[in-house]
Amino acid sequence: MIKRALITIGVLLFINAVVMAIIANFHFGIIALGLFSIAILVYGIFWHELNRIKWFRMVSIVAVSILILFSVFLAVYGNKNNAQYDEDIVIILGAGVRGEQAGPTLVQRLDKAVEYYNKNPKALLIVSGGKGSQEDITEALAMERYLIAKKIPPERIIKEEKSTTTYENFLFSNKLLKQEFPQGCSIVFITSDFHVYRANRIAQSMGIAVRHIGARTAWYNVPVNYMREMFAIIKFWLFSPG
Repeated sequence: MIKRALITIGVLLFINAVVMAIIANFHFGIIALGLFSIAILVYGIFWHELNRIKWFRMVSIVAVSILILFSVFLAVYGNKNNAQYDEDIVIILGAGVRGEQAGPTLVQRLDKAVEYYNKNPKALLIVSGGKGSQEDITEALAMERYLIAKKIPPERIIKEEKSTTTYENFLFSNKLLKQEFPQGCSIVFITSDFHVYRANRIAQSMGIAVRHIGARTAWYNVPVNYMREMFAIIKFWLFSPG
């Protein structure tokens, strides 16, 4: 029963990694998920032999338990929004663009921004994201186009087109804010649920007071993005700034 379950999970995760490699911009999360799925598959195939090795069995249980608990923590944290819908500024953190079109993860963030703006039309929206190696235009431009198509007035949108990391998202956006609001302003950022914890920690480490809104991740994006984010958080903990 366990042998069959492990093989099934390994195959499904491997298929997910392959599909994401085809339909999304290639990144480390796809590689990590692919390797993890192969490890699960091998464990399933050689279940009876490997399960007899006590230390291997214990290490496997601990590793999988950590992955599950880490994922649950990120999901719970990322879906506890604390926006008050009276903020002056909304910073929308960039994500992958396919050609000139916002990818699924970015669209979910942008839809949250539209939802927010409809409740607080006095807010200014900063779309933050530069141009990646697999992108034809900056993420900020793709975001601006999407928001305008959703009837957000262009004059309510500010583009930040230089950032390539979460740290730079906040760094460059904050520089724009100091020019626009030298007296200070209230800020909420929007990103994906799995990304809220790290983004919030990075903003805090920079002395930027922010609230947050997490956009729920589509089920088919969960394995790749959560896997990628776990490594990104470990990197942030060890090296900063993230």
